[in-house]
Amino acid sequence: MPSYLARYATPLVTGLFMVSLISGVALFFHYGSAAFHGMHEWLSMVLIVPFVLHVWKNWRSFLNYFRRPPMATALGVSLVAALAFAWPALTQTDSGGGRPAQVAMLQTIENAPLATLAPVFGHDSEGLTTALRDKGYSVASADETPASVAKASGKSSRDVFGTLIEIKQ
Repeated sequence: MPSYLARYATPLVTGLFMVSLISGVALFFHYGSAAFHGMHEWLSMVLIVPFVLHVWKNWRSFLNYFRRPPMATALGVSLVAALAFAWPALTQTDSGGGRPAQVAMLQTIENAPLATLAPVFGHDSEGLTTALRDKGYSVASADETPASVAKASGKSSRDVFGTLIEIKQ
């Protein structure tokens, strides 16, 4: 391993682990989720590279751990803990297909006719279609869905949802 990689492997593992630790704790307590979510995901992925370099640098010492029971115990406990969290989602057979309820709800709204959604956003069907047209969306009738409006307008459903919230009376 080149010396500059060896010099930075452990410090980068330490630094990125601290970022992952702090952002993970913040996410657990629902503090600053918007700021920490992307940081936690992306920098945890970046952490893989210095971790591999750290293991490479310390390979002989690392192999010694596998000769003693604590490594097998720690890996076993970690696997059981991971499965305990994953198992409910992996075996879920609800109508949401294992998706979080929020995602299932948004997909339901995305495929509901505008006429059905209009009262939720403080409009009648004609008022809602007019408001969307006024915002630049292509809407043929109140029978269309936010998904079809997005597609016809060259936008995403997320854009349409944002506009629906914006025009809510």
